[in-house]
Order: sequence, then structure tokens, then C-alpha cells
Amino acid sequence: MGNLFVRKLHLVPDSRDTAFGMDQKRTCYNGVYPFKIFPAKELSALEFAPVTILYGGNGSGKTTLLNILAEKLGLTRHSAFSGSAFFADYVSMCRAEFGVIPLDSQILTSDDVSDYLLHLRALNDGITARREELLEEYTRLKWDTRPFASLEDYDRWKAVTDAKTKTSSKFVKARLTRDADMFSNGETAMHYYTQRITENALYLIDEPENSLSAAYQRQLADFLADSARFFGCQLVIATHSPFLLAIPGARVYDLDSLPVQVRPWTELENVRVYFDFFQEHKDAFSR
Repeated sequence: MGNLFVRKLHLVPDSRDTAFGMDQKRTCYNGVYPFKIFPAKELSALEFAPVTILYGGNGSGKTTLLNILAEKLGLTRHSAFSGSAFFADYVSMCRAEFGVIPLDSQILTSDDVSDYLLHLRALNDGITARREELLEEYTRLKWDTRPFASLEDYDRWKAVTDAKTKTSSKFVKARLTRDADMFSNGETAMHYYTQRITENALYLIDEPENSLSAAYQRQLADFLADSARFFGCQLVIATHSPFLLAIPGARVYDLDSLPVQVRPWTELENVRVYFDFFQEHKDAFSR
């Protein structure tokens, strides 16, 4: 199942000593993100599987870990990233055990999906504006009765002939590029991930469940599982989604526990909240 392009990430072991050694940059200990996060969680290293999942609440460090790994391995980004003043120093002091990282390897974030959606909307806005212009041109040309005086009128003659012999939709379609595919936010997000994730590469994915319904989360979980099992991908995913946490064979780190440890997905607090909720309302499902 999958490849192991990256095997282990060793984190900075002693944040206090290391951070306070940077006298030229240091302002105060509380401001030297991300040095203080992981020693407080007694987390010194991550060992990766073909599918590794980072689970935890806001501020648990799961997105930070993805960014540390992405910077350490020099992975492709699609959205701007700016760490703290100490981020690059922290990354330089971490150590990763890895092999050859394929060129297609990348980090995919929710910002990337948002940018993709905005790009499609802007593209379609431009197409819509051009369509209105062409409909006005069609009407003007269809009723153009001016005589053609010379060869210089040849282009106008072609356009007028086109307007008089075609419907408005055919006239516009011949001059307008096809609309960019435009779906719901969830469909767009699914399309983004299925287009970006190909074969035999490392993908770091930050909270891909954003904008996805439960049904789409299940589809994405199946797609990611198949990408690792059949298409040689290695995945590191930060998520709260029970559907993604349940990917078969995934190594799940509970960043909310102290110390951080690998847990079965069924023992995670967020999953237990869902389970308890449905247990409380199970009678409603039997009606």
C-alpha cells in the first residue's frame, strides 16, 4: 500500500534553549512560534505510513506540522505561505528522513481550493460579460442594411451574413470560448483534489473536508485510500473528518493527547462526539 517517500520527521527537541539562542531575532519566549508547541506536547518525531493523519483541535499544531514538512522537503505550493520570523530557523533545525521526492509532490490547502473557486468565478464573469457584448453585436448585425461599398467591407459582410443565417446562440457560441466548469463549492473542491492528486507522489493535505458535504467526504476518503493503495501515493492529512480518519491502514496521530500518541480513529474525541450524538438519537432512525 503506497510508497514511503518520507519516513520520519525529527522535531526540535529543546525549544527553550534553541529559541533563546537567537538573540538577534528574539523578542520574547511566547512569540517564537513554532518552537514552544511540540516540546509541550512531548512530541519529538513523527513516523510516517503510506497514509498518515494528523488529528487535533484548533491550535494543536497539525497545520504547522504540514507546513514544517512541506518547507523541509521543498514541496510545491499553490498559495502564498508566510511563517513567523522564527519559522525558517525552526525548519532548518528539524531533520527529515526521506528518499527521492517526486516532482509532482505538493502541499494542498483550503486556501488553494478557495483560490481555485475564485479563479473559476472570475473566468466565468468575464465570459458572461463577453456573451452580453456578442448578443448586442448579433442584434446590430442582423438588422444592418448598409450597402457594401468595397473589399474593405468584406469582414463586415462576413459578420452580417453570419448573423442573418444563424441563431443568436450559434452566433455567440462560434465566437465565445466554452464556459469554465462551474459547480457547487463541494463539487469544485472534489474536482480540485482529483485533478491535483495523480500517481506516485507525496501529498500533504490540510483539512480537505472544508466545503465538502458528508457524501463528498466519503467520496474523497475513498479516492485518497485508492490513491495510496493502488497508485503509489503517500499522503499526510490534517483533518477532523471521521470519514477521512477511518481510511483503512492510516496511522493517526492524536495531537490533543499528552503526550501525542497514535490512536485508533474510533477513540478520538471528535469521533466519539458523533457516536454519542447518534446513540442518543438512535430511536429517531428507527421510525
